[in-house]
Amino acid sequence: MPGGTAADEVVEELTEQYATAKDEFEIAMEETEKMTVYAEDDRKAAREELDKLNEMYTNIIAGPDKELAEEIKRRVGGRIRELQTAIENMEDMAMNQD
Repeated sequence: MPGGTAADEVVEELTEQYATAKDEFEIAMEETEKMTVYAEDDRKAAREELDKLNEMYTNIIAGPDKELAEEIKRRVGGRIRELQTAIENMEDMAMNQD
């Protein structure tokens, strides 16, 4: 599988981090909607996991392997942007609750 294995491995790593960030987001969103005392810490945890994901993604996209970067953008870029937007919207919602 020429070229496929490196991309598959990277996608798997990003997917695992994406799943962690998405889980944290879902917990944080639920707590934010209920306005619980845990909501702020849960939002911070979601943001931290998203930041880790963005760092991983950016390092690959900015790396020397442009072919790999394009494949990763195509395969996971959209999901990462959607999660970024969802977390930002949740953070905005929380600020408007105060």
